[in-house]
Amino acid sequence: MAQKEVFLTPEGLEKLKAELEHLRSVRRQQVAEQIHRAKELGGTVDNAEYDDAKNEQAFVEGRILTLEKMIKNAILIEEEKSPSKWVKLGSKVTVRNQDGEEEHYTIVGSAEASPSDGRISNESPVGSALMGKRVGDAVEAQVPAGTLKLEVILIE
Repeated sequence: MAQKEVFLTPEGLEKLKAELEHLRSVRRQQVAEQIHRAKELGGTVDNAEYDDAKNEQAFVEGRILTLEKMIKNAILIEEEKSPSKWVKLGSKVTVRNQDGEEEHYTIVGSAEASPSDGRISNESPVGSALMGKRVGDAVEAQVPAGTLKLEVILIE
C-alpha cells in the first residue's frame, strides 16, 4: 500500500524533525523513568501511575512512528522566486470575501495547517477551492457555516 504524500515547507519539515528528535532523546527517557518509578512504588497490578505511564509510552511511540512516516513521505514545497499565475501549494493568497473584507492565506499541506495563523491545508474546503485559481477568479467553498464566496485578488 502506497504511503500518503505529506506536503511540507522546509520550515515545517525542520519542525517535524526537531519534534522527532525530542521524542526520541528526551520523552522516551522521561517515560521510561516514570514507568520505573511506578513499578517501584506499587508493582504493575492495579497501579494507576504505572498504567498512565504505559499509556504515555504508547502515545510517544505512536507519535514517533507517525513522524517517521511523515518525514519519509515528505514532499517539499519550495518557494518560487517569482510569483505564480495560479494558486498552488506554498502560494500566499489574498482573497476578498462576500463582505468585502480581505483575508490572507498560505496554502500548505495538512501537516502544517494552522487556520488561526492563516495557514490552510490544500485539502481543506477553502484551500481546495482556491487551488489552481488565478487573480480575478471567484470561488465558492462549502464550510460548516454555509457557502463562503471568495475572489482571488493577489497571489504571491
